[in-house]
Amino acid sequence: MTMSVGKRVAVSVVAIVTVLAVAALAGLYFVQREVKERVIAALGPLGSAEHIDVGFTSIRLTNVRLIAPKGWPTPDTLRAAQITLIPDIHDTLTQRSVHVREVVVSDFTLSALRTPDGTIELLPNLRQLMSSSQPVASAPSAQASLPAEKLIDHVRFERGTFDFYDQMVSQPPYKVSVTDANATVDHIHLPDLNEPTSVSVAGSIRGPEHTGKVTFSGWMKIANKDSQLTTTLRGVDIVMLDPYLLKKAGAKTRVTGGTLDLNVESTVRDYHLHAPGTLTLHHLRLAETDNPLDTFLSIPTRAAVAALKNHGDEITLHFVLDGNLRDPKFKLNESLMTELRTNFAKALGVSAEGVAKGAAETVKGLGNALKNLFGQ
Repeated sequence: MTMSVGKRVAVSVVAIVTVLAVAALAGLYFVQREVKERVIAALGPLGSAEHIDVGFTSIRLTNVRLIAPKGWPTPDTLRAAQITLIPDIHDTLTQRSVHVREVVVSDFTLSALRTPDGTIELLPNLRQLMSSSQPVASAPSAQASLPAEKLIDHVRFERGTFDFYDQMVSQPPYKVSVTDANATVDHIHLPDLNEPTSVSVAGSIRGPEHTGKVTFSGWMKIANKDSQLTTTLRGVDIVMLDPYLLKKAGAKTRVTGGTLDLNVESTVRDYHLHAPGTLTLHHLRLAETDNPLDTFLSIPTRAAVAALKNHGDEITLHFVLDGNLRDPKFKLNESLMTELRTNFAKALGVSAEGVAKGAAETVKGLGNALKNLFGQ
C-alpha cells in the first residue's frame, strides 16, 4: 500500500525536525565546549575551580579561587562556593565577542585594596586578563583566547563578605569587613569601560558593641571616573572607623563608645569632585585624660569631654568635599578631616579662643615632656 500524501508530509516534517534537533544539539555542544575552554583559559594563570559543569543554558563553577598578586594582603582576591554564568548563545556561536547575560557569585569573600597613593584595586589579575585580547598561554587551543570585546549585562553577588584593606591608614593595611553582603553590577563593557556601569551594595559592619548597616549605590564610568554615587552608614560602631575619624586627625585619645550615621551624595565630572554629606555621632564617649597632648579632632580632649557632657547624646556635622582629583594638593582624607574638625568645634560650641588656649597648653606640655626626656 502506498503511503498517503498526508503521511509522507508528516514523515518529512518529523525527519526535518529530527535533523534540526540534532544540528541544534551539535551546535549547543560546540557552544558548551567553547565556553568551557574560555573559562578554563581565563582561570588558568590566576585561579582554579574544583568543578566546571556545562549545562544547556549555563555554566557552573564550584569552589572557585582567584589567586592574589604579589603584595596583596590575602592569599586570594576572591573565593566563592559557586559562580554561575549564563552566556549569550548567539554571540558565542559567531565568536565576534564574549557576551554574558548574567553572572551569579554565591557565598563569597572578595577583597579590595587601597594603596598608599589612594588607588583602589579590585580583582587586578582578572581585570588585566579580561582587558587583553592576547591568547592565554595555557589555553587548550588558540580558539580559547578571549575576543577583544566583552560585555557582561548583570552580575549578582549573594551572601558574602567584602574585605576592604586600606594602606593609606596603616601598614599592615587596616581592614574593614562588610558582611551579610549582597550586590549588583549592571553593564560592564570591556575593554573600554567608558559606558555607565550601575552599582548597588548592601551589608553590615560588625563592631564590638553594635552592628551597623552600609549601602552604596549609583553609577560610574570606570574609564574616566565620572560617577554619581550615594553612600550611607547607619548605626556603625565608631570604634570600627577609628583610624579614619580619629588617628588621621591627630587624635591621641580613646573612644569608649558610640555609633555614627553617614550620608554622602558624591558627583564626579571631568575629575572634579563635589560631595555634600552629613555625619551624626550618637552617644559619643571619650576616655578622660589629664595629658595636655591628648586631642580629639584637634580639640584638647579635656575640652571635648566637657563640651560633650553639656551638649547631649547627638551631634550632627554637615560638610562639603570639593576639589580636583587630578590636583596633587587635593587630599580626600585630609579635606574630610578638616571639614569635620571645623564643624565638630562649632557643634560643641568650642570657641576659637578655647582652641587656641588648648593649643598653647599642648605646646607647653610638649616642652615639659622634652625637658623630662633630657633630664632638665
